[in-house]
Amino acid sequence: MPQPHFLLLSFPVQGHINPSLQFAMHLIRIGVHVTFTTSISACRRMTKVPAAQCLSFLPFSDGNDDGTKSRDGKDDIMSEFRRRGKEAISDIIITSENQGKPITCIVYSLLLHWAAEVAREHHIPSAVLWIQSATVFDIFYFYFNGFEAAIKGQADESKSKCLIKLPRLPPLGTRDLPSFITSSNTDHSTLSLFQEQMEVLAEEPNAKILVNTFDALEPEALKAIEKFKMITVGPLIQSSLRADLFQGKSNDYLRWLDWKPKSSVVYVSFGSVAVLARQIMEEIARALIASGRPFLWVVRNQKARGEEETEEDKLSCREELEQNGMIVPWCSQVEVLSHPSLGCFVTHCGWNSTVESLVAGVPVLVLPQFADQGTNAKLVEDVWGTGVRVIANEEGRVERGEIVRCLDLVMGDGEKAREVRKNAEKWKDLARLAAMEGGSLDTNLKAFVDDVAQGCNL
Repeated sequence: MPQPHFLLLSFPVQGHINPSLQFAMHLIRIGVHVTFTTSISACRRMTKVPAAQCLSFLPFSDGNDDGTKSRDGKDDIMSEFRRRGKEAISDIIITSENQGKPITCIVYSLLLHWAAEVAREHHIPSAVLWIQSATVFDIFYFYFNGFEAAIKGQADESKSKCLIKLPRLPPLGTRDLPSFITSSNTDHSTLSLFQEQMEVLAEEPNAKILVNTFDALEPEALKAIEKFKMITVGPLIQSSLRADLFQGKSNDYLRWLDWKPKSSVVYVSFGSVAVLARQIMEEIARALIASGRPFLWVVRNQKARGEEETEEDKLSCREELEQNGMIVPWCSQVEVLSHPSLGCFVTHCGWNSTVESLVAGVPVLVLPQFADQGTNAKLVEDVWGTGVRVIANEEGRVERGEIVRCLDLVMGDGEKAREVRKNAEKWKDLARLAAMEGGSLDTNLKAFVDDVAQGCNL
């Protein structure tokens, strides 16, 4: 049997590229050649493009190679990415065929469902790499398949205490839903992309959905939709890649952590996309000062977003803040979370950060912002019990006193803290079992590749 050759397409942002490349490395480990593609602008943001045998990089131009086009024109950028991406994928398929290395399967990250259309045109199997939770997949599926009215009715702001009940999922409040299906959503174009994704999968006779989760983590959610079989291929976190793809220049923070007592440090980071409001930044800062605990805080500067930093962007209490902690523009999150000095992770609860916290066994303090983060926060607090969610006041504002309360709750000596730490250790063990050779990741991925390869050779 010839070596399987997978074409892997990633949405051009860090939160998609990192798990997609980890997925690629797992494929390579079991004997698959992977051609990885995304936009040129995304590759230029990488400080180091990973090199591995059987891994090829073929980035394409999406018309925004320098990454300077305004996000205000997001729809135009997405349209151009789609048009040029379809052309690039077709070219790769034809070239690979001519070179005697035909594409066996196309795997694409979510929001790029048009890749499946190209696959069908060339009679090649395809699969979506769903880099969010299985629970979020279920919610979107149900929303577009018979439950929209029920969800909208219960999600009305005046009925915020009502719970939405969907098959095999925990009861959900308004704040637990993906932001794109709440009444306050203004990003209708992204919601349309999720709808189109579900429609494309519905057209597939044997849709393949690869989910960055593991069997023990979401057993009910994985069985919630009879029409689809979801295949767990997680946890997809940095392991086989030796360095962070978007790394900074300094690792002084690791030496700083080495001097801190075990489980004493508060790590604060809100991912590569979320931009916190000034008010929330100030409340976090004041809470960290009031708590008196050492902390490591990742604060991305304006220049990292292609803008000039202004006085208004700076924290008013930065000097006082840095007396007890360290503020950095970047860090290797996987390294930090695995450091013995870590006691708590204050996070937006993006899925990558959520999975990384589970693998590291670190309790979390959750301040979700948008997208799937509210659903992830629900799972963290009420299903897995590995953290607590900060509660906003009646005006929707997060206050420093509440943050301090939650820090004391998960880092103190009380019963709640002991329970959270115990649960964090439990899920750490289960996550690592899933990632071991012979675990669910390994077993499911091999079965998926064998299934695709046998289908291509019939």
